[in-house]
Amino acid sequence: MALALALPRETAAAAETAAAAEPVLRARGLHKRFGVEGPPVLDDVDLQLGRGEALALLGANGAGKSTLLRCCLRLVEPDQGRIELLGEPLTGLSRGRLRRLRARVGFVFQRHNLVPRLSALSNVLHGAQARGDGPLAWYAPTAPRRLREEALACLERVGLARFAGQRAASLSGGQSQRVAIARALMQRPELVVADEPVASLDPAAGEEVMALFVRLLREEGISLLFTSHNLRHALDHSDRLVALRAGRVELEAASADQDIERLRALYD
Repeated sequence: MALALALPRETAAAAETAAAAEPVLRARGLHKRFGVEGPPVLDDVDLQLGRGEALALLGANGAGKSTLLRCCLRLVEPDQGRIELLGEPLTGLSRGRLRRLRARVGFVFQRHNLVPRLSALSNVLHGAQARGDGPLAWYAPTAPRRLREEALACLERVGLARFAGQRAASLSGGQSQRVAIARALMQRPELVVADEPVASLDPAAGEEVMALFVRLLREEGISLLFTSHNLRHALDHSDRLVALRAGRVELEAASADQDIERLRALYD
């Protein structure tokens, strides 16, 4: 009897280990070209992101970083290649299934994309849109109490609970990006994609917000894929680095094995 009871636990543990090992994102052989005569923006690119991992995507302007991010979410259609997101192949997904899959992915971009006339709290509530509570749940005065409390807790985690009722238009750049992070947390994502998330901030605010951003995601075990031109941020806040040059992978390495001088050579 003891053996019979032990087997399900072992099976469950093995399944849990396998799930943890399964990457949240896997791209193979991606090709993308804009226009018939233009050079390839992506040229046979592979990318993989593990569960709970932070991956920094580097490269000079025009190297293909943003296009790669968008292809991995099918915001841009690759010309060739295969992509699996959160265990599902993206090729051939219907609009509805693709929308539901993207609802499990949080987005944080250089432009904060807040609604200026709405309060910080209402902007954070927008992160719960995919849960199906309806438009009234997206605004602080009409949202259910459970959602308001959750949104306020997300603002508390980024240090802005006292600004919950303040219009987004009146917030500083650093505060706005913190609200954007809180909105992403409100989404309860399994993966967050960030395209130069602190590039619009001054160095001090950028370092503070980036450190907060990554710490919160690590606490939740959320995978992170981000682009950055800040090599110090890339080294300090990622587990692995992937660098593109002219649409091809030039470097893939553990962040701990690299230094700024080596990475600067990618921009020569």
